Amino acid sequence: MTDFDFGLDFYKGKRVLITGHTGFKGTWMCMLLVQLGAQVTGYALEPPTEPSVYALSGIGSRIHSVTGDIRDLEHLRQVFDEVQPEIVIHMAAQPIVRESYRNPVYTYEVNVMGTVHVLECVRTHSCVRSFVNVTTDKVYLNKEWEWGYRENEELNGYDPYSNSKSCSELVTSSYRNSFLSQEQNSAEQEKRPAAVSTARAGNVIGGGDFASDRIIPDCVRAVLSGQEIVVRNPYSTRPYQHVLEPVAVYLMLAARQCEEPEYAGSYNVGPDETDCYTTGEIVTLFCGKWNQQTGQQAGWRNEHDGGPHEANYLKLDCAKLKSVFGWKPVWNVEQAMEMIVEWTIAYRDKGDIAGLMNRQIREFLCGGRVG
Repeated sequence: MTDFDFGLDFYKGKRVLITGHTGFKGTWMCMLLVQLGAQVTGYALEPPTEPSVYALSGIGSRIHSVTGDIRDLEHLRQVFDEVQPEIVIHMAAQPIVRESYRNPVYTYEVNVMGTVHVLECVRTHSCVRSFVNVTTDKVYLNKEWEWGYRENEELNGYDPYSNSKSCSELVTSSYRNSFLSQEQNSAEQEKRPAAVSTARAGNVIGGGDFASDRIIPDCVRAVLSGQEIVVRNPYSTRPYQHVLEPVAVYLMLAARQCEEPEYAGSYNVGPDETDCYTTGEIVTLFCGKWNQQTGQQAGWRNEHDGGPHEANYLKLDCAKLKSVFGWKPVWNVEQAMEMIVEWTIAYRDKGDIAGLMNRQIREFLCGGRVG
């Protein structure tokens, strides 16, 4: 069992609604919740990539999946009416920095008004006991300093994606203060309001990410096509963590604040400082693991493309999460990369993706280490 143990039986039979469940992180979340015995409803658009880890995992047949747009408040409200969720985890988003430059209006519509719509449904449905809004490490005003950002730092993301997630944080804070605090709610209803948290995660890597403009998917596409990996900014430093690390933290937060609302708040979710890598270092690590497991020879080249502004240095201070919950990461980046390469080989060889993902989840829950 992992160091963040939230009582693995907590989710058995719980009604959990996840927005954005067809995405990379959402699929891993659904797979984990099904293993924990939850009754899962997902609300999202069709998978954002082709191929998609959602389709390859087959998880859609094991949950209640609703195709919907979080910009559609009335449809979302109907789903809340039908499902009566106890736990809501909001992950639906337009998550790509470069896409936010190409389509800023859509990015703000999804990431800001989408959050308003989800919170409005939480506000008007007393069945909801716990709500977690998943944002990003990019919500902070990035001053390019070498120490990690803490939860009380200024929120003011630079690009439209990062800024829209900063706005999502502020919307969540306003709803919590205005409608979902015990003080505001006590005069309106006897049942206590939903506990509300936001989780700001660093860069997430793992098997099954096929998104554009992300470094590990770029690596995977290159090696599967026998091409050299192109890296556009090898010197930018990011906190990298396996997708199961933040997913498990989201579930821990939702569970703990559901039973003890004083745990609600904002939390950074990132790796230890030793797992803050430059992009060039993370690609070199991928190539090494790929070459080791396949006997092939992958390599990369630096090819800066003069693209839009992206932060060069960004990492998180996760002391709050560690001190409040006694949490620490299960897998370091080297172990995470072994899992990614294992997943990629199974995909290449048309192996049992669902079985592999379930095994990796079990190993993670048991604190397993790659040998």
